[in-house]
Amino acid sequence: MTTTPRIVTVRQNILKANDHTAAENRQTFEAAGVRAINLVSSPGAGKTALLECTLRNLSAQVRMAVAVGDLATENDAARLRQWGAQAEQIVTGTICHLDAAMVQNVLEKFSLNDLDVLFLENVGNLVCPSSFDLGEAARAVLISTTEGEDKPLKYPTIFNTADVVVITKMDIAEAVGFDLALCRENIDRACPGVPILELSSRQGTGLDKWFAFVRRQMEVAR
Repeated sequence: MTTTPRIVTVRQNILKANDHTAAENRQTFEAAGVRAINLVSSPGAGKTALLECTLRNLSAQVRMAVAVGDLATENDAARLRQWGAQAEQIVTGTICHLDAAMVQNVLEKFSLNDLDVLFLENVGNLVCPSSFDLGEAARAVLISTTEGEDKPLKYPTIFNTADVVVITKMDIAEAVGFDLALCRENIDRACPGVPILELSSRQGTGLDKWFAFVRRQMEVAR
């Protein structure tokens, strides 16, 4: 006896419920004039480091806050609070991604009318988050130079849902033998025409294009 039909039905029901809540979140964000940006990557690709740079450099221009998803600890939220921004942790336990209900539950902690941009730092994973809309206005997928150029081909679903792809840790690209041209080619194969940014949070190079992307989100919301 096979259980495949039941598994498919349960998954469809879960995603349907998630999409309904995501639509509610999107309405909430739009009513408040907030742009939510969902950051997705493998663990250690540099989401928190990039957010630290963003908060440090744009806080005078953009009103920002962060909802941080992790299986355990509040370490990343604590790092981000050091830059004067509100950062609320979502502890997911055994769940390998944020879902729309988790985001909805944390929104009451934010004064959305006082924000321009709310970053949703997703759990480090390139598989689970791909199916779950959070109600975001934009999805940024990060890939680091230490991961290998074939990640976009191995995980095409998350890359073909990206509004922007950010290649991080460019300061060590040569040292790890990273083939930038091949990576860009593979990203374009997974999501033709998607904007690709290259940067190093540690050295502060290439950040201007990411900052411009964030500012454009704010301008759209106004």
